[in-house]
Amino acid sequence: MADDRPTVYTTTWCPYSRSLVNDLRYFGVAFDEVDVDADDEAADLVRSLNGGDRVVPTVVYPDGSHDTNPDGAEVAGKMGLVASDPA
Repeated sequence: MADDRPTVYTTTWCPYSRSLVNDLRYFGVAFDEVDVDADDEAADLVRSLNGGDRVVPTVVYPDGSHDTNPDGAEVAGKMGLVASDPA
């Protein structure tokens, strides 16, 4: 996994995960995707970030911060690809 891109924790069956992945591709965000159903360590990490709940999508940024259920524009903005909304 690249150190300069976010890691997006998803499942194949979650519509919010699929939507975020599609949005990130639309915004041109390079990211690593990890399916928590296929990776027990990833599932444990997601639980540790979300108060014991395995909530997807969870995004971990290169600086170590994370977001749960962000939208694609929010992630793109944090990665410097979309100007943030001044509102």
